[in-house]
Amino acid sequence: MTCGRRPTLKGPIQSLEVSYLVHATEDAQKIGSAVESVFGPLGDVRVDEMEGHFGNAIVRVSRHITGEDAGRAFASLTSKMDSSLRQRLRSEVGEHLDEHSAFYLRLDKQRLLEGTLELTEADPIRVRVRPRLYTAKGGASSLFAGLLS
Repeated sequence: MTCGRRPTLKGPIQSLEVSYLVHATEDAQKIGSAVESVFGPLGDVRVDEMEGHFGNAIVRVSRHITGEDAGRAFASLTSKMDSSLRQRLRSEVGEHLDEHSAFYLRLDKQRLLEGTLELTEADPIRVRVRPRLYTAKGGASSLFAGLLS
């Protein structure tokens, strides 16, 4: 939620969460700016400090928004995807859904810092999008395929 406003509960997206790890050798502010350049303002930041296997500092950053703000953030993300990534996600949409119909993406953090959106499994920026299923005819697969068009 941003600026103290109550989120309105309209639209097909219920909530969106972005989370990522910041290692001791990385610039947290630079990563945060790159994330906001893709999603727009994401509201409050939750920071959890951890210690890595070799004693190095690791910070887990997560941001969670709901309602129309979440819908705008997802629309911003999809507008910045190239057509081949959107097409790939449409064809693989079922592989990105969990048992609760949430849509998951793992974006390459290093490529995002360069201004490119790519999927990865290693050191990702994790995105979880929860739909408002009663707005979706045909279920979550159909909803997300349509939003990725």
